Amino acid sequence: MADFPAFVKHPANRIAVSSQHTPGVEGYVFDGADGSQVAFWRADRDAVTSPHAHPFDEYFLVVEGTYFLVVEGRETRVDAGHEFFIPRGTQISGRVTAGTRTIHVFGGQRAQRQGQAG
Repeated sequence: MADFPAFVKHPANRIAVSSQHTPGVEGYVFDGADGSQVAFWRADRDAVTSPHAHPFDEYFLVVEGTYFLVVEGRETRVDAGHEFFIPRGTQISGRVTAGTRTIHVFGGQRAQRQGQAG
């Protein structure tokens, strides 16, 4: 597959640009009953993720492509088929290559949908 299925990319679940830490990515979010979220992202171009930290744990899987994750100053290459766990409060940044697709699970509310962001 070169992209996520159409039902994953339903416009009602599109992540607002203001909720993105990486320019040029397209994202879709789904909410868990416990307040967690699952997000699907695709990078249309090489891009840099701005430094940030979350007040909840994050788990992600690279489906296709490569993400260079910087955790507290140390870069780790995460290729397709590999996963990474980021504990809450950890300072992260990184860079992504064009065509990379990732799935993230957050232990809290990470993203707002288009039309919700203020």
